[in-house]
Amino acid sequence: MPFIPAEDAVAHEMHGVRFVSYAASALGSKELCAWRAEVAAGTSGPPHRVSREEVFLVLSGALELTIDGETRPLGPGDAAVAGPGSSIGLSNATEEPATMWVTTSIGLEATLADGSRISPPWAS
Repeated sequence: MPFIPAEDAVAHEMHGVRFVSYAASALGSKELCAWRAEVAAGTSGPPHRVSREEVFLVLSGALELTIDGETRPLGPGDAAVAGPGSSIGLSNATEEPATMWVTTSIGLEATLADGSRISPPWAS
């Protein structure tokens, strides 16, 4: 399906972040997944290693993104690319919510520090 109306987007919640999925295999995508991540104020997600490349674009607010030990503040319009196997951490230390757009390929898995693996439904 080439068009995904906003009302067809599927929301998921994990680690204080709301993931609103617009492109995934369940919505007809064959290769890519894309979602809007809504990061609440004061949220810090657990560090994890990703199995596939991810592209991040901040839409609103301010976030700190760590990729392989390098941390950068990001604001609206700033982007970052994490390659496969990268270690990622994300936080919103402000008092305002932030949003970003994330794109990856179908099948992304995240490995947490304790070795557990997550196959997020918004990246399937």
